[in-house]
Amino acid sequence: MKKNLTVDIFIPCFVDQVYPDTAMNMVKVLERLGCTVNYNPNQTCCGQPAFNAGFFDEAKDVAVKFLKDFPETNRYVVSPSASCTGMVRNSYNQLFDGSAHYLDYKRIQKNIFEFSEFLINVLKIDRIEGANLKAKVTYHDSCSGLRECHIKEGPRKLLKNVKGIELLEMKDTDVCCGFGGTFAVKFEPISTGMAEQKVENALASGADIIVSTDSSCLMQLEGYIKHKNLPLKVMHLADVLASGW
Repeated sequence: MKKNLTVDIFIPCFVDQVYPDTAMNMVKVLERLGCTVNYNPNQTCCGQPAFNAGFFDEAKDVAVKFLKDFPETNRYVVSPSASCTGMVRNSYNQLFDGSAHYLDYKRIQKNIFEFSEFLINVLKIDRIEGANLKAKVTYHDSCSGLRECHIKEGPRKLLKNVKGIELLEMKDTDVCCGFGGTFAVKFEPISTGMAEQKVENALASGADIIVSTDSSCLMQLEGYIKHKNLPLKVMHLADVLASGW
């Protein structure tokens, strides 16, 4: 574990507006592990909504601002979102290839990490001392986490080492939840059907809580769960790791 490490954090739009406690819990865990956390209040969005909708010029404008918001050349950037991490790490190449911002992008590309992969791969931590949550949980592999950031075993290791947790695998854990940003709006019936399938699989596993690295997925699933008044909750991994202490 690296001691006295200063890290920047990037808080995605939807975490900032809908799940701010998740951001605070990520900070809580990082500080417990000895990190000094720096937050630039000027940060906004990574540009993913515009990019996914095909507005590449607008996405590039937002992405340029993102690069300027994180000017420290050797500082890690940690985010509680595999989706946004994947956007910066992979899709920025399409926006900045051959541009004057390419070197700044390559610097950020190697420095940005999703929260769980930062704990596992950089800090070499798979256990948060004091984390305690008596619950049966199942883990949802988000599309971005699994396919863009190649995150799979790390969050499971962290969950298994939380006192009181019983980790149960659900069927088709790697299948999309149906959110997909504007996909959920443009193709609502399909999106709802995918959320239904995911929730039914979680219930069949015997879990009380669905955990993921992406609040966007959890927002999608929570909306369906609340609409159907089902006995299931959602929690971001950071919220789980900050429980009990």
